[in-house]
Amino acid sequence: MNTRFLLISLMLVSAWPDTGNAESVDISEWLVPWENSQPGDPFVDQRGRVWFVGQRSDYVANLQPESGNFSRYDLDRDTRPLSLLINADGDLWFSANRQRYIGQLNPANGQITRHEMPNSRARDPHTLIFNSAGDIWFTVQQGNFIGKLTVANGDITLLEIPTRKTKPTGIVLDSLDEPWAAGFGRNLLLRVDSANMEVLEIELPNKKARPVRLVATSDNRIWWADFARGYLGRFDPDSGAFSEWPMPGGEDSEPHGMAVDRLDRIWIVESGLNPNVLVGFDTATEQFFSSTAIPSGGKTVRQMHYFEPAGEIWFGTDTNYIGRAVVH
Repeated sequence: MNTRFLLISLMLVSAWPDTGNAESVDISEWLVPWENSQPGDPFVDQRGRVWFVGQRSDYVANLQPESGNFSRYDLDRDTRPLSLLINADGDLWFSANRQRYIGQLNPANGQITRHEMPNSRARDPHTLIFNSAGDIWFTVQQGNFIGKLTVANGDITLLEIPTRKTKPTGIVLDSLDEPWAAGFGRNLLLRVDSANMEVLEIELPNKKARPVRLVATSDNRIWWADFARGYLGRFDPDSGAFSEWPMPGGEDSEPHGMAVDRLDRIWIVESGLNPNVLVGFDTATEQFFSSTAIPSGGKTVRQMHYFEPAGEIWFGTDTNYIGRAVVH
């Protein structure tokens, strides 16, 4: 299949201080052949295929970057898959946001096993992440839960968030295997005490803050994108201290998708700008050091995954592309 391919390489913004590791960022994009399908949450498997979901068009698909070929698995109508993971066995997991289940897809035969939410109020499973044991923690946005799916037996445990309408969205794990989530509906970070299976709320200092995605660095500090105010925020669990930095794109930058690389550099997409801009932040120097426009425009980049073996960040765009940023 012939696929439109875009490539861009921009130098760092010279107005920002030189951190000593300045570099250009190459972004490549592949046009998804199914129009207006909102491809998202790409994840690289052991064979180098890039799997992703079609959020508007109810599919799971993969891209072979070298050939540009796409393959697709159709889901039931109105499934609205939002998040995707692949385990070491090659099994693929996705959240069925409008069908109240987490699906397990066998790529060899297309068979899907449904793991239904045990509570009818958990109506919209959102973002998934594996823990070190291979089990899945996930957010339930409108239902206001954080959940855990035990892969071995399919059991699902739901932990209700104390504050109503918190709208948990992004979720990460720290090095202690403890889940953290972003409370997009409030100015809250959420930490799961997995020993006692309860959700702890951490109030952000600014009432207008709306964290949408978050990452954890190797020192277990939690970093989030403040979508409403245009800031990058940090919380230090050891000291309880908060810090924040205004995004280069300003208060209307709407930072959304986030990833952290092996050097603890944070990469964020400013989704409020046209085109969207991928920016890099060095956590050692506490400075932004990189800015690269998304070639297709992006429109919105919601979720990104860092593929450490190749030093690549993969993302989907609302302009119907799968993208790759080479950051090493």
